[in-house]
Amino acid sequence: MPKPKRYELSREQWMRVEDLLPGRAGDPGRSGADNLTFVNGVLWVLRSGAHWHDLPERYGKWKSVHKRFTRWAKAGVWERVFAHLIADPDNDYVSLDSSLVRAHQQAATGKGGGQKGGAGSGAFQRRTDDQDPYGRRCARPPAQVDPHAGAARRRTTRPSPPRRPFPRRVLADKAYDSNSLRCLIASMGAEAVIPCNPTRKQSIPYDFEAYKVRNTIERCFNKLKHFRRIATRFDRRAVHFLAFIQIAAALLWMR
Repeated sequence: MPKPKRYELSREQWMRVEDLLPGRAGDPGRSGADNLTFVNGVLWVLRSGAHWHDLPERYGKWKSVHKRFTRWAKAGVWERVFAHLIADPDNDYVSLDSSLVRAHQQAATGKGGGQKGGAGSGAFQRRTDDQDPYGRRCARPPAQVDPHAGAARRRTTRPSPPRRPFPRRVLADKAYDSNSLRCLIASMGAEAVIPCNPTRKQSIPYDFEAYKVRNTIERCFNKLKHFRRIATRFDRRAVHFLAFIQIAAALLWMR
């Protein structure tokens, strides 16, 4: 395997994900044509933030690469790869926080706007939520949503099959201090490590020592925004934007 160019996977990284991708020999359906070249092409777009039609020819025809990226995103391939990389039965905690991502004007012109999963006309900011040091779980709730309400909705309306025991602690800042979120965390058998909002009449104690590591989520957002496709949202559809976040988080996890 030749030395990877800038933005491409190293040999060690490729060996960790190669068998997780569709199109392998023996899989049902059509075999994938050079998965490594395709994945490196997606990484080039992710890191550079360039238009798909500016994709260098060495990665193949841009329309084919884009179509395949979309197909994998809708099929949950990127999410499954990420979930496999972070599987850890000994995980002690997750961190919950949110960050604003400015959407480029080209992301606000999709037909149907927010009703079709796009950024929506006039919507120049979107919120991305991420959990744990290097993105244990990623989601993109609508803009202008209370953080604790969004967290509760993701857990209650879109449950996913448990892949591993839920961590013992959930770390979040005081913006997430709500009775509904605390009850939800308790129902999962975890401890809420959340400082009380000043408006709460009766203070609730929390593990201050455990809370000290909550800053890992801030560092995670900082690293994710080194990827230009994420720092500014160019994608009209939420499924594409979320797929790029999953890929970037997977890369951070493999470092």
